[in-house]
Amino acid sequence: MAFEVENFDRDVLEASHRTPVLVDFWAPWCGPCRVLGPVLEKLAGEANGKWALAKVNSDQHPDLSARYGIRGIPAVKLFVDGEVADEFTGALPEYAVRQWLEKALPSEVRSLVSQAESALEEGDDEAARVLLDDVLHVEPTNAAASALMARIVVFEDADRALALADTGMGAEPRYVQMAESVRNLASVLSGADALEKLPDEAGRAAYWAALQALRAGDFDTAIRSLVDVLQQNRYFADDGARKAGVAIFTLLGDQHAVSRAHRRTFDMWLY
Repeated sequence: MAFEVENFDRDVLEASHRTPVLVDFWAPWCGPCRVLGPVLEKLAGEANGKWALAKVNSDQHPDLSARYGIRGIPAVKLFVDGEVADEFTGALPEYAVRQWLEKALPSEVRSLVSQAESALEEGDDEAARVLLDDVLHVEPTNAAASALMARIVVFEDADRALALADTGMGAEPRYVQMAESVRNLASVLSGADALEKLPDEAGRAAYWAALQALRAGDFDTAIRSLVDVLQQNRYFADDGARKAGVAIFTLLGDQHAVSRAHRRTFDMWLY
């Protein structure tokens, strides 16, 4: 179920290009190591070759402990393609190790989600949509994929975006933040589907222009119009300009051209 490392570069780094290798840095005198070791061996036996378990006696291999910054043991590091993909320290209970492995081990679905996220960052929504469709076909309740898809469809189908965002709330924090922003933006868009429904106050025309630009995917014009609203009537439509602007910047990210061009001006009119 496990093997003692003889040649780290060969047994771990090279081998991890074929199969993920979980390395357990331990020592015979370490009580927590004796607790965690059997758990890792049990899970390795259940893995049926999906990953391998390697043991490194830190007393016998102080060079490896120094090389990988081992400060305490047991220290567990997962190697994928020659690099540390994830790690933890201490004797976690079996259920926690299982949860950690589920997130840490590479999978086709996680790879597709990662590719979709990269496509979104590059502004290629259509490529991201195709990838996320594939994920959601296989895993309809995948929280990360749901949050990312919600970000794509919020400007065309607010109701679907809200449903996807609800599922996305079960993902890790960065996706939860995205899902919350989608919720805010969907609420703004669905709550103002006609000009006559907006308050007859200063800022009305600029706010309507912002909504139309958003629906068309013209973020630059949308933010410019929202800044106009803030200048004319800070709390127009239940603070809608602030809610929409903050949500847009969150969804686009700090490096998007629109964020770089307008975030400072937008924030200035907020505060």
